[in-house]
Amino acid sequence: MHYAWNNTAVRLVSFVPENMKMPGSALIVISVILIGGFASPESRDNTRDNRAISLFGLAVIIFSMWATSRDRKAVKWHTVIVGMFVQFIVALFVLRSGAGYDIFSFISELARDLLGFADQGTAFLTAATVPKLGWFLVTVLPAVIFFVALVQLLYYWGTLQWFIQKFAVFFFWSMRVSGAEAVVAAASPFIGQGESAMLIKPFVAHLTQAELHQVMCSGFATIAGSVLVAYIAIGVNGQALISSCVMSIPASLAISKLRYPETEETLTTGRCVIPDDDEHRAANSLHAFANGAWLGLKIAGMILSTLLCIIAFLGLANGLLTWWGRYLNINDPPLTVELIVGYICYPLAFLLGVPRNGDLLKVAQLLGTKLIANEFVAYTALQTDPAYADLSPRSRLIATYALCGFANIGSLGTQIGVLSQIAPSRSGDVSRLAVSALIAGALSTLTSASIAGLLVTDQAAYFTPSAASS
Repeated sequence: MHYAWNNTAVRLVSFVPENMKMPGSALIVISVILIGGFASPESRDNTRDNRAISLFGLAVIIFSMWATSRDRKAVKWHTVIVGMFVQFIVALFVLRSGAGYDIFSFISELARDLLGFADQGTAFLTAATVPKLGWFLVTVLPAVIFFVALVQLLYYWGTLQWFIQKFAVFFFWSMRVSGAEAVVAAASPFIGQGESAMLIKPFVAHLTQAELHQVMCSGFATIAGSVLVAYIAIGVNGQALISSCVMSIPASLAISKLRYPETEETLTTGRCVIPDDDEHRAANSLHAFANGAWLGLKIAGMILSTLLCIIAFLGLANGLLTWWGRYLNINDPPLTVELIVGYICYPLAFLLGVPRNGDLLKVAQLLGTKLIANEFVAYTALQTDPAYADLSPRSRLIATYALCGFANIGSLGTQIGVLSQIAPSRSGDVSRLAVSALIAGALSTLTSASIAGLLVTDQAAYFTPSAASS
């Protein structure tokens, strides 16, 4: 592989003048995006007008990150160009090729089958009819517990580290980022924002400012495998979720390096390793599986309590706002948190390429709900709230991609808490960088939604009908 690469692509590039390599690369990527986005025929609401808006939205996100960059002169455009190119190629493979659709559909079906095994455990503890009730408490949370236990077992065997390192080496080599950044970015979609930082625990205290920003951005830009199976359990399209997670890896690296470029010497430059964690290593497979079950129970408990409190608090806020709205004669529609954040996020929904058929405000409300509450609340509303049952297939697909990330106000506390616990001496730096990383992570997720809006042709094939519409 190395021999073929060094004697084909490397030799070809060596003939290109040095001052033309970066502009030439950018031109190639832009050409690929334009041809890939506009060459296919129009279909239903996936018109070239809507695709053009999605492309414009992608350009606005990239320009806004460059315009607000900490040091525009220090931006390494190689990382940005390769990141956007890899993200686009992954989307092209999933949304435009039969092989890509089949592969990600197969992975999605495997995840659904995994939920069935968790149902067997639930039926044993309760009754055979209980998993068929469809309650969140007895269908989603047991799947989360089982999945986390399985992940811990795979981690003990070394399977997970091997898989993550292969991903990390590719991004380390292709995007020229540090080893620590590559490992965290590759691990975030599989084990979550807190756990991925634990993989580089020995290096956290010595990370540069840009690396800390990237570590947090990667966590905000995607979701963890434990909650991914939960979203699939409530009916969210698995292919879109899984492909969004993969697309967010290069996107978070590109956007973070655009927003906060590297200006220091990194400790893990030139190497990509996952250090052994002997302190928390299980004694055997049974010990690892039991530890995973306990960790899964804690994660499920956190999801349960967080959702209960957030939904209750939103209900309280909506009650107060509706009362105040009636006093101000705002009755149709009633004044709610969703309405307010919907209008705030209205431009974002437009830039993603959501059709102008009445869906703009609804998708904007979902985006706002995700940012102020969390993506779990937003996905639950997307699948079960009758107000979103009539979303067009294109709008539903774009919303699915746009919500697939941990970028919300509550996650700020998680990121700051985890990194400050790992490296107390860096707590001040973490706190200063957290908001910037949150914005970069949210926009990284939105780039995936923009690209999905640019590429999708058969929207109806990529979403599962919502419970609200059934």
